[in-house]
Amino acid sequence: MRAVVVTGPGEARLTETADPVPAPGEVVVEVSSCGLCGTDMHILGGELPSAGYPLVPGHELTGRVVALGAGVTAPAVGARVAVDPNLPCGACHYCRIGRGNLCDDYSAIGVTRDGGFAEFVAVPARCAYVLPDELSDAAAGLVEPLSCAVHGLNRLPRRPGEHYLIYGAGTMGLMMAAVVRGAGAASVSVVDVNAERLAFAESFAADAVATDADVLDRPQGFEVVIDATGVVAAIEDGLTRVRKGGTFLQFGVADPARTAAFSPFAVYNREIDIIGSMAVHNSFQPAIDLLAAGLDLDPLVSDVFGLEGFDEAVAAFRAGTGRKLHIVPTGTRTS
Repeated sequence: MRAVVVTGPGEARLTETADPVPAPGEVVVEVSSCGLCGTDMHILGGELPSAGYPLVPGHELTGRVVALGAGVTAPAVGARVAVDPNLPCGACHYCRIGRGNLCDDYSAIGVTRDGGFAEFVAVPARCAYVLPDELSDAAAGLVEPLSCAVHGLNRLPRRPGEHYLIYGAGTMGLMMAAVVRGAGAASVSVVDVNAERLAFAESFAADAVATDADVLDRPQGFEVVIDATGVVAAIEDGLTRVRKGGTFLQFGVADPARTAAFSPFAVYNREIDIIGSMAVHNSFQPAIDLLAAGLDLDPLVSDVFGLEGFDEAVAAFRAGTGRKLHIVPTGTRTS
């Protein structure tokens, strides 16, 4: 099969490699789509110590089951599935208390074992979620990032009638905007420095957009502020925009070496809750159910590339052009 293999920092090549064989408890999925994510950029840049080389990256994947390992009865061959890439150990303290996304020995498909930028991939059967027939290929490829957004929003109080401010008009910020609009938000405002993305955000899910939160008409602040950028300047600014008694959600992945300045007195005096959210936690099926119920995220997919276009997709991601970029390893998407 063909696969994109990262052999070291900054070194990725399209190559022929052996087809995967399912181990007991696994299935082989013929990949129909796999989204390009910031984590893939970190792997390619050598910035993720847990990722060993050589590695086929790609963890936002969907496709059809084509082979079953020993002991697997479901999903069946031919089933269309989205794959939860997360592989908590099940034995550490955090797994035992039901917080598997905080696992001490955390691993993931496309991060610590071969992933979806390939024609085929072997995954544990328990990670393959059967999709409804009516779900488009674009939507199927968005299940994994949406499940991250669902987990992040599950960390919030989510009271109807509240006003939200989201930093970042990328895929994750836009997903969150779309979900909270449907969950009873009074308004959703989005801040970003990319004018093209802001224009799309306004047409897609935002009531107001700006390159600077100062121009938004909420002098008393917002009940919920979400950072979906990981940019320290955005985080610092966002913490000052939280209304008394409000909540700040740190969802964007920041550089581990960076720190942000904030006023501890303001957190105390204004009773601000600061919450973190990491990856997926019991949110994969709810993400599928949201899409099946009519949440239309297809417009978020702006560009589709074949495996041979991986370098082009990486360049587009780094340039901030487009929105969600999908790699389609086999054939051409038809829906």
